[in-house]
Amino acid sequence: MVPEINVWAVLVATLSTMIVGSIWYTPKVFGNYWMRVAKVDSSGDGKSAVVPIIVTLVVSFVSAWVLAGASAIAQDFYGGSFLFNSVITALILWAGFTAARFITHDAFEGRPAGLTVLNCVHELVTFLVMAIIIGLFGISAA
Repeated sequence: MVPEINVWAVLVATLSTMIVGSIWYTPKVFGNYWMRVAKVDSSGDGKSAVVPIIVTLVVSFVSAWVLAGASAIAQDFYGGSFLFNSVITALILWAGFTAARFITHDAFEGRPAGLTVLNCVHELVTFLVMAIIIGLFGISAA
């Protein structure tokens, strides 16, 4: 069985990750703290951000696609509200994969706990926004 995936939902969810990240890491929100504890130098020119932005778009697309597929499978299995199933699926995937991996890698790399929490919560918000978009669009590929 191949799950039905709404491509438009995936594309909008992909773009939403850029919006969430742009807000989250702006200096007036968490950007200054993140740059300080992650030891990121903000003196680079805009050209140095091109590759990370492209990588982020590709990875976000893959994440949105997987979330949409997993949500469709959950919907088929549980029934009920697709929006609810999308949000629960996002929470499970975030906790089991994203947060768990961040915590493990950051612990071994000796990163500050505050940085780990900041990045994990950013990913949680990102996944929830994607889930809401995917859930509101629905399953049909139309």
